Amino acid sequence: MSANRTSRPDPTPGTAVSAVTSALPGIATSVGAASGLAEFLRTRRSRLRPEDVDLPDFGGRRRVAGLRREELAQLAGVSVDYYTRLEQGRVGNPSDAVLDAVARALRLDPEEAGHLHRLARTRPPRAGGAGGTGGAGRSQARGSAAPQKVRPSMVRLLDAMPDVPAVVMGRRMDILAWNSAAVALLGDYAALSPAERNIARITFLDPASRTLYDDWVACARENVAFLHLEAGRRPDDPRLAELIGELSVRSQEFRQWWAEHPVRDKTSGHKVFHHPLVGRMELVYDTLRSADDPDQALVTYTADPGSPSEDALRMLISWEADRIARPR
Repeated sequence: MSANRTSRPDPTPGTAVSAVTSALPGIATSVGAASGLAEFLRTRRSRLRPEDVDLPDFGGRRRVAGLRREELAQLAGVSVDYYTRLEQGRVGNPSDAVLDAVARALRLDPEEAGHLHRLARTRPPRAGGAGGTGGAGRSQARGSAAPQKVRPSMVRLLDAMPDVPAVVMGRRMDILAWNSAAVALLGDYAALSPAERNIARITFLDPASRTLYDDWVACARENVAFLHLEAGRRPDDPRLAELIGELSVRSQEFRQWWAEHPVRDKTSGHKVFHHPLVGRMELVYDTLRSADDPDQALVTYTADPGSPSEDALRMLISWEADRIARPR
């Protein structure tokens, strides 16, 4: 029998968007392109000071944190009126040259610059589209909300790695499939409802995650940054809006970090785990995406060969295999 498990589609996706996000005005709309662009540009202006960009500071109290709009416009080589309309989402089709100039003025890194281009290029829904009644908006929302099916190639990869904790991550950081080694390390996803199988949701709302991850704050912030990237890619996704709304209502930390508008893709790095059975483990995680379907990624966890962490991980996976093999 296959060692991996896959999640079943959530039978009622997106039904609680209004109920959840209405508790915090602005959260639901912050997923949209226009408000997302304004929020992103304001947060990036606020983190720069005149001396950071070789502008004179004539002293006196500044009414805004960071650069003023006119200072940013000067750096980007555009008029103040144009930049103001851009920040408000009122420029229909800004050129690549203008967006690149703004990105340079704001000292954006490549991921942030790409995020800026996506936010500026996404047109707001037509009249009636925001509520799901406009034709184009309704079509895009339906497509984004459609349940994902795990790619057969991803399932084969899970089967081929019984000794490597691995999960298949879909849109919105949903967990689509996993193997028994991942259960040993991260917990039993089968015990959760389909709507609860989400990496960000578990990180913020499951108290066990705060002790499992040595640097929980760093892990949680990474999730916020990736969800912002997802929001730029899918501004009309109702299930993403629902997730962001729920986390904003239920987690003050998520609400605070979301307002900072961080942007970062999920790639690779190191994580330190404190597992209740085997103690401390230093693991490397890698995020592997198929070129023809980047919406599904294989996330793996490995230890350095010959390290104490490798021994601990091997022991943990062995215990999980014994538990599964025992008669019930």
